[in-house]
Amino acid sequence: MLLSQQIAAHIPYLRRYARALTGSQESGDAYVLTLLEAIVEDSSILPRDRDARVALYQVFSRLWASVALNCAPLSSEAFFEKQDFSQFTKIAKLTPLSRQAVLLLYVEGFTRPEVCAIMNIGESRLEALLEEATQEFAQDEPAQVLIIEDEELISADLAYIVKDLGHSVMGVARTRDEALILAASRQPGMILADIQLADGSSGMDAVKAITRDNDTPSIFITAYPEKYLSGDKPEPTFLITKPYKVETVMATINQVLFLARKRADLAPALH
Repeated sequence: MLLSQQIAAHIPYLRRYARALTGSQESGDAYVLTLLEAIVEDSSILPRDRDARVALYQVFSRLWASVALNCAPLSSEAFFEKQDFSQFTKIAKLTPLSRQAVLLLYVEGFTRPEVCAIMNIGESRLEALLEEATQEFAQDEPAQVLIIEDEELISADLAYIVKDLGHSVMGVARTRDEALILAASRQPGMILADIQLADGSSGMDAVKAITRDNDTPSIFITAYPEKYLSGDKPEPTFLITKPYKVETVMATINQVLFLARKRADLAPALH
């Protein structure tokens, strides 16, 4: 099988991971594009002695660690030429190793040995990172969450997860119009939205209208993730696949709020 065929099916999900790391579709997709350009230029950078998906994420992690502050990816040429990444890895990352481990394990669904291989760490180090992430989660400020979901059982499950994390549910909307009414009365701190709603309206349209004049972080849920991970049009930054695991929703919520807090902390320094 050609190399391109081996990795093609994994690219959409690598985009999902990259977007979750950066908190931006544009930045995440740029990282993935840089990686693909690097592989085309020199396919030997992709390890052939392991599963293709693990190998792809492993090389991506190397690229991620090579960029100062993870603000903009290196060109493929610079990626090849850079032999010593230590000067970059000493700089604090927007998404630290602990969060990367959580995303790989609970969102991307890798096993613990696979996460160790991707991150080039031992099992004890992985467990330490996961414990560190648990402590970081406790630092998140409680958020008012708007849930946009037309299936009652799913909305109830999402509400339980949100509350179990220490946040509150400001309301549950079944349609775009209901969501706009709820958001008009009080601005949510975060939005969890199904994309396709029962009345034919769109959760994406609802979120777009609600966030037109603000940066409210949003997570979308869909049974058809590949449709929204193409990289060729405006797409969600944070995406959860139905049917989901509780750990996946929790990890994504924690990452979204973590990035929102980080960006708020960094804002004064960027102006």
